Amino acid sequence: MTQTDPTTPERTEPEASGLGTPVAFPTPLGVFPALADDGVVRIRNVRYATAARFAPPSPVELDPTESAHLRSVRIACPQPPSPSEQLLGRPLRGTTPDEDCLRLSITRPEGELDEPLPVMVWVHGGSHVSGAGDLAGYDPAALVREQRVIVVAVTSRLGLLGYPTDGAHPANLGLLDLIAAFRWVREHVAAFGGDPDLVTAFGQSSGADAIAHLLAADGAEGLIRRVILQSAPLGIRTGRREMQERMRDAAGPLDPVASLDDLFAAQARAKAAAAGSGLRSSMPFGPRYGRAPLPAEADMEDRWRERAAGLDVLLTWNHDETSFFFEVDPKLAALAARPVVGRLARGLIVRRTTDVVYRRDARRFARLLADGGANVQVAGFDGHPEGGALGSAHAIEVGLLFPATDAWADSALLAPDGARTLVEAGAALRAAWAGFAREGRLASPTVPTGHGWTGGLRSVTP
Repeated sequence: MTQTDPTTPERTEPEASGLGTPVAFPTPLGVFPALADDGVVRIRNVRYATAARFAPPSPVELDPTESAHLRSVRIACPQPPSPSEQLLGRPLRGTTPDEDCLRLSITRPEGELDEPLPVMVWVHGGSHVSGAGDLAGYDPAALVREQRVIVVAVTSRLGLLGYPTDGAHPANLGLLDLIAAFRWVREHVAAFGGDPDLVTAFGQSSGADAIAHLLAADGAEGLIRRVILQSAPLGIRTGRREMQERMRDAAGPLDPVASLDDLFAAQARAKAAAAGSGLRSSMPFGPRYGRAPLPAEADMEDRWRERAAGLDVLLTWNHDETSFFFEVDPKLAALAARPVVGRLARGLIVRRTTDVVYRRDARRFARLLADGGANVQVAGFDGHPEGGALGSAHAIEVGLLFPATDAWADSALLAPDGARTLVEAGAALRAAWAGFAREGRLASPTVPTGHGWTGGLRSVTP
């Protein structure tokens, strides 16, 4: 099938920007300002919706030139500093905070296409309070170029801006943003060479948590065909009401015209109030049940079963997920540093919390979806850089999927030398993810890592 695809982009400026050479990218929807570099074209910061503070997103009329001034800008929802910033190599370096952040970026192969390509929509992690879709460390160029897929990276509202704690505003704005983004993809991605009937949502950590909830959300029906959930913290999704009530009381009424400093102070109070809720307090913000677009907590499993038929789902977790948090939590770091007992305690805690937060409920969720008719695969990942002290920690596979070597160079997560070999080490994993996007299954039960790494992905029984 020959696609009514744009011709080769026209180069509009002689000098390259830091993200590629500016080009004019023609589509049936109009000519979009874009950037071309290393075999891919990036159409960046396209507005998928608009929203006032604490208001649901509203559709917008597509304007190809609206984001022309933003094609070399990385936009993030405003957010306070994250304790994981240093471990991840300061991923927000070079970003511009902006509440007008309901935007997505499209990366596709350069040149004409013989047929529509699978679409992979990336939803980033960050505990629903940090990160952005179009960070330097999430550069999908290698995935797009090697595997001939289209990657759409979505940025949405976070923290109190995305998940207000009071009862005066919609509680799940971040989820509503994502629904608007997937609806935009459904309606418009064909103009960029993508197949709207072959959309795979893939996300890590809170991004995977958000995608899981989208599968049960009103308004998201039919928008996603395939799902890859990496390290979804499904073990802490239930029993959150009391914690959320404490957060509401601590944050107080939320003023739509308050300064960001005041909102961040309220967010800090809400986070502090979540303490005492066990492992749930490690990710206090996020989807709230019984508030649009989600059913009540007691009805979630039935809703997932009802929606499961026809879905292809891959769930993964990392072998040493919570070793990540020993590097960012001062109390855990102090415990691990104790002579003799520290190392033993760390190992026991990592095994137990990895199971409770990630592995156990991923398998349970897999069985639930399979009961509803979904095609489900489950796999554990134990890959890590050779000589690495953290094992297969939370988020360690993300760099393999998005091997932006320079962006990951300062990440202690990939020490001692894992960042340098990301391109070679992650080739098989990128092929596996793209293969799932095409076929709805992993072609092999094992996916090794390459040069400089050890271990890999291994399918297991749910």
